[in-house]
Amino acid sequence: MDTRSRQALSEQLVRSCHAPLPQFTRRRVAGRHHFPGKATAVLGARRAGKTTFLHQVRAERIAAGARQGRMPYISFEDERIADLDGAALGFLTEEYARVAPSGADASPVVWCFDEIQLFPGCERFVRRLLDEGESEVFVSGSSAQMLSLEVATSLRGRGWSVLMHPFGFDEALRHAGLTVPDPVGGTVVQERLALEREFRNWLMAGGFPEAQGLDMASRAQLLRDHVDVAILRDVVERHDVRNVAGLRWLVRHLLGNAGALFSVEKFHRALKSQGVAIARDTVHQLLGYLEDCFLVRVVWMETASERQRMVNPRKVYPVDTGLMPIFDRTGRANLGHALETAVLVELERRRMEVAYVKTADGYEVDFLARTPDGRPELIQVCADLGDPATARRELRALQSAGEEYPDAELHLITLYRDDVPPSLPQCVTCQPAWEWMLASR
Repeated sequence: MDTRSRQALSEQLVRSCHAPLPQFTRRRVAGRHHFPGKATAVLGARRAGKTTFLHQVRAERIAAGARQGRMPYISFEDERIADLDGAALGFLTEEYARVAPSGADASPVVWCFDEIQLFPGCERFVRRLLDEGESEVFVSGSSAQMLSLEVATSLRGRGWSVLMHPFGFDEALRHAGLTVPDPVGGTVVQERLALEREFRNWLMAGGFPEAQGLDMASRAQLLRDHVDVAILRDVVERHDVRNVAGLRWLVRHLLGNAGALFSVEKFHRALKSQGVAIARDTVHQLLGYLEDCFLVRVVWMETASERQRMVNPRKVYPVDTGLMPIFDRTGRANLGHALETAVLVELERRRMEVAYVKTADGYEVDFLARTPDGRPELIQVCADLGDPATARRELRALQSAGEEYPDAELHLITLYRDDVPPSLPQCVTCQPAWEWMLASR
């Protein structure tokens, strides 16, 4: 290892042991975020808040009485160490022993490694830290495949993943310094109207932390840059993609048509008609890469037949609603698709498995979600239930799916409380989205 790289790693170690932790908005994570004896992999889109969560873990340990010097933090996005590989990381433990604050302390060293997927062979270093039994390890990365498959395989079951999304509605409220009410306790009319305005603003702006409070033009430029970096570093460079033109067509199509049914075959034909040369298998691969780097989320149709699952179109959503108006060529803000996207991402935050349903009589329900303990919920999302015909159609689809999944709870989610139908079937619950989201915090 050259002197420049050694100095960069040493500086980061010293700074993490002594410098004040950065200010941050606390993130909400469902379930436990650490399991003894396992490396915690914090996964998610670039700029979604993974680094913040690592600092949150450190802050929690300090509040519980641990010394900051026992929690080294290393960012592998430092350009001075860009040429290193996993074999060089052994220097870190030696250097930490030299620069760590002195003093008796039997607590484990909590290592936090940010964007560790940039280093080939890093999983072997993580495994060694775990095998020595004196360390806890938290890593972050923007690639689900790298961390959930490659590292997990090397660690032989000693990995524990935490999925980080852009801000949910409650996090956006706290980031703006606003009070997060308890929806179960009820809200007065003025407070409810203010929450509805904030929710609609969040729905259009999205939840990327850096985009909060920006004007529309600045936010669009920032989010477009986020997408470009994800395309370049997490797809093109990582997977050696040669057909960059086809990739950009695919990104524009998916982010501009949130929640629409997507068929690889149809998209392939459309590209060919535009003179874009691309193989059908390449489209399949590119879609997988975009899901892998958390730029899009893919929802499959619920079916017991794997063949039916493969031949039916998927529904594809951006990871954040703020990306939609940037890539929507119509220039219209589609609140319905934004609301559906926000609900899907919230279901992922709650660690629920999600599919969509096509009933035998032709109705479609947005989501069949299963809780971590296996309880099914059928969820229909509709931004505007004010039209009685629309309300009847959405309820009819939900009840039709309920007949095929009799154990499922039936939920109807709308934008405003005033849109909740005055009379509902006894088996259906209906809530405005902001209330449904805040109930989970």
